[in-house]
Amino acid sequence: MLTGLMNFLRACFRPRSDSYVKSSDAVGRQDGLLWYKDSGQHFNGDFSMAVVQANNLLEDQSQLESGCLSLNESGPYGTFVGVYDGHGGPETSRFINVQLFQHLKKFASEHQSMSEEVIRKAFHATEESFTSIVRKQWPIQPQLAAVGSCCLVGVICSGNLYIANLGDSRAVLGRLVKATGEVLAIQLSAEHNACIESVRQELHSVHPDDPQIVVLKHNVWRVKGLIQISRSIGDVYLKKAEFNREPLYAKFRLREPIKRPILSSDPSISVHQLQPHDQFIIFASDGLWEHLSNQEAVDIVQKHPHNGSAKRLVKTAMHEAAKKREMRYSDLKKIDRGVRRHFHDDITVIVLFLDSNLVSKASTAKGPNLSVKGSGISLPSRILAPSA
Repeated sequence: MLTGLMNFLRACFRPRSDSYVKSSDAVGRQDGLLWYKDSGQHFNGDFSMAVVQANNLLEDQSQLESGCLSLNESGPYGTFVGVYDGHGGPETSRFINVQLFQHLKKFASEHQSMSEEVIRKAFHATEESFTSIVRKQWPIQPQLAAVGSCCLVGVICSGNLYIANLGDSRAVLGRLVKATGEVLAIQLSAEHNACIESVRQELHSVHPDDPQIVVLKHNVWRVKGLIQISRSIGDVYLKKAEFNREPLYAKFRLREPIKRPILSSDPSISVHQLQPHDQFIIFASDGLWEHLSNQEAVDIVQKHPHNGSAKRLVKTAMHEAAKKREMRYSDLKKIDRGVRRHFHDDITVIVLFLDSNLVSKASTAKGPNLSVKGSGISLPSRILAPSA
């Protein structure tokens, strides 16, 4: 019954045949539910990655791609970071982890440069591709229509930092203030969560005829009482009327027909010219920011060696999660995936350190290609997300 979707997911994880390195520099380590890569070199400096799994199936996906950002060897060259926080299952975030960077390379080749337009086109192409999969699988796996993902992307190219976001993952810059020696936290990403008043106002302005577009449910603002985020890839049951009907589970179906998309897949994109005093960028899913403020996270990175920075942030968040439940970190570590979700979310962190000499390199300056993807507990490929 699930053959079509199975083939799709297997295709997503086939060994890659391109020229990206598969050396030890692209391999992380597993410690229980924690996966980490303490250090590595990217086109513009060094980096650290870590993921801790809480869900039965890891719904966070992540990647770092460094080197050529197009299909042409002439470039542009730089660094790409993606953090994809899935919900309702892992299928959408896994799909983005395979497809988005490939779309970006295609459009960068066509434009022969990196730009906001290239990134926006890559997001839209990924959304269209996933919607096509949902449509094909609808007769046998309709619940795929209720799976979606936040999508946070950072691209460094020719001294510019592009930040694109859907949902509530977050990118935070650590900037040195020379006069005081402090490193300040500067949030770079715009978030799309109904708990933010400006997001609720935006939803009301787009849906002036729907007084129930956002609903306060159990003290949490939710779009249509169903979901906290207002933008995503996937969640097509809230974007296209053809998917908000039987046989989709009743709990996802709206009583009234969808006149216009309720959620958006159009990312917020900003461009920042990096300065010599810009030290590092923290990219993380909201699982981190539930427990740490922007400045707390920046302070932790700034006050310790680069090596293991991402793992240090994840462990600090877990310590905070344990403290909130009046338990010890050592006891929290013993709780298995699935049950662990009652204590904290999947947490993904990528810390990009910036070398100003490398950042200022021309986009045509070549460098080795590197591809690293965050990981979780390996499960047989036949196991999919629960359909309910």
